[in-house]
Amino acid sequence: MPVVTIRLPLFPLDSVLFPGLVLPLNVFEERYRAMMRELLKTPEEEGRRFAVVAIRDGSEVAPSAPGLPDQTAVPEHGPAAGFGPDPAKAFHTMGCVADATTIRERDDGGFEVLATGTSRVRIRSVDASGAFLTAEVEEVPEEPGEEAGPLAEGVLRAFRSYQKRLAGARERSLSNTGAELPDEPSVVSYLVAAATVLDTPTKQRLLEAADVAARLRDELALLRSETAIIRNLPSLPALDLTRGTTSLN
Repeated sequence: MPVVTIRLPLFPLDSVLFPGLVLPLNVFEERYRAMMRELLKTPEEEGRRFAVVAIRDGSEVAPSAPGLPDQTAVPEHGPAAGFGPDPAKAFHTMGCVADATTIRERDDGGFEVLATGTSRVRIRSVDASGAFLTAEVEEVPEEPGEEAGPLAEGVLRAFRSYQKRLAGARERSLSNTGAELPDEPSVVSYLVAAATVLDTPTKQRLLEAADVAARLRDELALLRSETAIIRNLPSLPALDLTRGTTSLN
């Protein structure tokens, strides 16, 4: 059966987007402004979609002036600025489609964007010939795997324990947030992957899991390990588990 691909604008980030999770963006670089202007040409009801991919080797924000953002930076321009001569090598090979539900242009020409992850995609190729990066992507279906239901129940118990330990280390309670945790295995797997304090390579590994059950098994081991570590720490810096960081782009 032939592989079906589509071309989408590509938005590289220093973080991993999961299906079902919300992504706020503060867009100020010209390449991403151009992307948002192009997306606004698509009727809202048709879906203003772009692909988000985590950066493996490169800079989310391109150097804009000598010494910015670091003292050794040399200014770069163009859609692939900060990603080297072959941008495809700078990115992980699996990302997530984002649907921009809100694109609001500011007076300074930048944009405030609110998008939601929808489905996993594999990056087949990257094109830097236009005003912004685009990618040929293939949607990656996801199977539940064996025992996804029982695993989801175990992950939820472990996640609640993790939250309590983390709240205790921060000396504040999470019990009054009022948020109801889901019970559908795939939703659980993505929510926990996004809400647990993990580094980008680990989150990327969870995104790329072969199926929902495999992701949940990995998360169960990670949660038990992280909870044990927190138990032995006197305090942790305050972190809001219910909100992701807002990208500078």
